[in-house]
Amino acid sequence: MEVRISAAGGGFDLHFAEKIVLRHRPDCPALAMSRGHARVTMKLGNFHIEDEPFDRLEPSECVVSLNSVSWLSQGEPVARLDVQGNTFSITALDPAYDRLIVRFHAEADETVWGGGEQMSYLALNGRSFPMWTSEPGVGRDKTTELTRLMDEQAMAGGDYWNTNYPQPTFMTSRWLAVHLDASCYSVIDCRDPAWHGVETWNCAARFELFSAQGPIDLVSSLSRRFGRQPALPDWAISGAVVGLKAGARSFERLEHYLAAGTAVSALWCEDWAGVRETSFGRRLFWDWQLGSRSEQRYPGLRERIADLASRDIRFMAYANPYLAVDGELFAEARAGGHFALRQDDDEPYLVDFGEFDCGVVDFTRAETRAWFAERILGREMLDIGIRGWMADFGEYLPTDVRLADGSDPMEAHNRWPVLWAEVNAMAVASRGLTGDAVFFMRAGFSGVQAHCPLLWAGDQSVDFTRHDGIGTVITAALSAGLLGNAYSHSDCGGYTSLHGNVRSAELLERWAELAAFAPVMRSHEGNRPDSNLQYDSTPELLTCFARWSRVHARLAPYVRHLCNEAATTGLPLQRPMFLHYPGDATLRAVQTQYLYGQDLLVAPVIEEGANMREVILPGPGVWRHVWTGQDHQPGTHQVAAPIGQPPVFYRPGSAFADHFASLPEALA
Repeated sequence: MEVRISAAGGGFDLHFAEKIVLRHRPDCPALAMSRGHARVTMKLGNFHIEDEPFDRLEPSECVVSLNSVSWLSQGEPVARLDVQGNTFSITALDPAYDRLIVRFHAEADETVWGGGEQMSYLALNGRSFPMWTSEPGVGRDKTTELTRLMDEQAMAGGDYWNTNYPQPTFMTSRWLAVHLDASCYSVIDCRDPAWHGVETWNCAARFELFSAQGPIDLVSSLSRRFGRQPALPDWAISGAVVGLKAGARSFERLEHYLAAGTAVSALWCEDWAGVRETSFGRRLFWDWQLGSRSEQRYPGLRERIADLASRDIRFMAYANPYLAVDGELFAEARAGGHFALRQDDDEPYLVDFGEFDCGVVDFTRAETRAWFAERILGREMLDIGIRGWMADFGEYLPTDVRLADGSDPMEAHNRWPVLWAEVNAMAVASRGLTGDAVFFMRAGFSGVQAHCPLLWAGDQSVDFTRHDGIGTVITAALSAGLLGNAYSHSDCGGYTSLHGNVRSAELLERWAELAAFAPVMRSHEGNRPDSNLQYDSTPELLTCFARWSRVHARLAPYVRHLCNEAATTGLPLQRPMFLHYPGDATLRAVQTQYLYGQDLLVAPVIEEGANMREVILPGPGVWRHVWTGQDHQPGTHQVAAPIGQPPVFYRPGSAFADHFASLPEALA
């Protein structure tokens, strides 16, 4: 398929796969352009970005040829469009015009998805979404007191569009996808039903187009473009990853989980390298090595890891791409030239991470990528038996640093998570452990799919709130999955506890139910573990977690089937309803339930106090309720959903039907 231009109505139409992509008319221009002046403020990974556009042009005249278009203003060429294969490029002839807005043709009732990993909205219609990796914010809802307090403290309240993982790619219900091949600041604007806008802060923009007969083939094409993840190893899908950060006592606590009947695949101790206490809560000591602090907190860790391995339990850890100034590795990194620098001298650029400063490891330098992969992830982690870790952060690259490759930080900022993912993948591959060792990330951008084997949904608040609570992890998995990220999961129990917002037993119970139906089930103690309930705080909660870990483990054969499917087709494991039922327009914005593969439908309870929930069962064909065995016809149903029995349905004709029917046994 190739892009085609045809003159029409005093302007032109841009076609791809017989679908109109752009429609330019003198009274409705497809392009606007201006000059801009950006002001960027960052605090703790939260960004405030303003612009002052001026000298705006909306050229209406154009000259059309076979493979190009020239836009004119007052008779003079000001911009050019060129097509090649499945791509087209737009260039401002005066490079000072560094703001381009391209208006893509939209049809009535057309639904739009994409934008990377979105937390609040699966369908983008009616809203605008800046593409800038950052902290997503705490609360993410300007009407709430928590968001207001966080905005006052550190610009940290966030909004519906803030995300760790943006991606300037959108797909529509015409089964057309558009990708902006750039890392600069950009915006996907779906507020006007007549067009889908893409604003890019550059004097040139290159777009890639994809088309298919339906969503499955379109998602498959996008996954092929951005890269497919290796199948998750058996150990990662066959039990729960128990997250504890109590130093050596974590091993003792793990035994309580095992005694309660928990199916355990790994022990995850993010505090393996040491901790520091801050006003935010217990933070890690950012010096990623088996050094003095690690030995103090986890004496004999290497031997402990080996003992766990003998019991078929992996040990997982934590790392991020920053080094604390008071850590031992900082001096080594500085001597090796591994830090991004300040603009005015050769000193490392330091970032305040909340009561401690860190150097930014400069991954634009090949030697630095190799050093971090070998020296830290390889020798300090993989070589002592660590088989997975949270590869945290990646969103904090400031816009006023000096980088080794001379690139503009405004262009490099969104690329940073991809470079970070590449470094982690390099380390795993260097030990021949690709497809066995698993790291997971929250930050991302276009191309992270080729390196990162597993996403996690970031730092949700420990509550049921609409924009920052338990339900956002479903939207995150569904939106990211459309763009080639097959595997997603969340912090079971949530993470962020501030201003008196603490976990309830109900939240922990509901999150365990949800996490059992994700590729990886992993608990987290949160940022303030001593103030919050944990799964081993009471016998009832421990029993709850153990029961759902067994359900998760019982699903492993089905999940293995889905992993194999993801490797060959790129389809995500957690799927929006419309993916398999594209003809039903009522399913296009459904984001509180999902298909787990094609044969299982999961409708987690994500509202506090609810013991019923509405479930949409698509047709044709009946769906069988997992816990009661009762068959339901297609349609909308009010389904009983007491704690311990979230609405889950399966296709009786599935090859895994007997397996699904046995899930209640795992709860016994």
